[in-house]
Amino acid sequence: MSMQNTVDQLWDAPHPGTAVDGTVVVPTSKSLTNRYLLLAALADGTSRIRNALASRDSDLMIGALRALGTGIEILPQGDGTIDLVITPLAHQDSTTTTAIDCGLAGTVMRFVPPLAALVRGEFTFDGDPHARARPMAPIVTALKDLGVQVVEHGEPGMLPFTLTGTGTLAGGSIEVDGASSSQFISALLLIGARTANGLEITAAPGPIASPDHIDMTVQTLRELGVTVARPDARSWTVEPGTISAFDKVMEPDLSNAGPFLAAAMVTAGTVRIPHWPVSTTQVGDRWREILTTMGAGIEHLEDGTLVLSGPEEIRGIDCADSSELAPTLAAICALASGPSKLTGIAHLRGHETDRLAALATEINKLGGSVTELEDGLAIEPAALHSGDFGTYADHRMATAGAIIGLAVPGVRVIDIATTAKTMPDFPALWTTLATSGKAAH
Repeated sequence: MSMQNTVDQLWDAPHPGTAVDGTVVVPTSKSLTNRYLLLAALADGTSRIRNALASRDSDLMIGALRALGTGIEILPQGDGTIDLVITPLAHQDSTTTTAIDCGLAGTVMRFVPPLAALVRGEFTFDGDPHARARPMAPIVTALKDLGVQVVEHGEPGMLPFTLTGTGTLAGGSIEVDGASSSQFISALLLIGARTANGLEITAAPGPIASPDHIDMTVQTLRELGVTVARPDARSWTVEPGTISAFDKVMEPDLSNAGPFLAAAMVTAGTVRIPHWPVSTTQVGDRWREILTTMGAGIEHLEDGTLVLSGPEEIRGIDCADSSELAPTLAAICALASGPSKLTGIAHLRGHETDRLAALATEINKLGGSVTELEDGLAIEPAALHSGDFGTYADHRMATAGAIIGLAVPGVRVIDIATTAKTMPDFPALWTTLATSGKAAH
């Protein structure tokens, strides 16, 4: 793992020494915004996404879809949010190779190549240096199995590569390895209805990472009129057909709500998150169950506001498949009074960085007691101290460092700007919340 460590990138994590007491309007869900953006490119008319996420990941998706021939108009609203008006893919037959910048966005590097196969032209996919270390083999293999020409330019099964789209895909039966990321299965589900014969997708033997995100994809498709069947727990069938144009308001990103809820946990304070959905496919909704187990008091008010009151003492937890919540959860567990074990998250080794190794390394640098397991982390109580917390170009590592800094004086986060991936205003939101406190407990 590599990271830059220059003095001008160090951010002093706020540590006011008081219990937070604030309200945080959490930015929109990246997962939903980018799924709806891609489906709008394939829809049967003009679509509108309201309260869309403004972040690097969503900007990269917009750029990629525009490069493929999608029309996207960005409309700022009076309340500070943005709407996106999307005109579906127009016929394109370029004689030049079009470059697609994936940045470090998994949804772009995994979701867009199958879409590009439905467009006529040559498209080269590449991204940030860290992107070339993220698993891509399952999507490359699946596209080749579907008859798409893919030429790899670096390590096999990694970025960069060039894909030749012919404008159509026959579809058919395909096996996809979902052990390292659910996004490989979601990527094919998203375009299945626009293949000539539909798709029958079977997960390869082994675990399926973050199945909640596949459920999100299936529900989103069904909302837009796509017929998706589940013959069994490891297979999906998508019927050919149209994808209905839509006008949708995006939910707040409940995974990104985690650090702010964590602020109340680690300071025995109170945080309110407006617009928390009554029901949702987002894995972040698990925060309610997880943090209650760890001692929080949680209310979901009639107006949709979620109110979390942190405990005087954080209890440890044994949690299976915390998925993308794991970095935030690990930071809370490092401050708990009892031991914790986070399992079922081996796939996090292939995210923006090897998150398991990164979390163990950085928490232990601050005096923690974290042991890497084959599929997770074991975290023992330990007195943490000041120090620099590395982020490895990973937004969730940066927020984990901020959480620890709220409870431990003298923590400096390296490259807090990496939070712009999904939450450009994080430093300001965090500082405001950190200084919202009442008398210290």
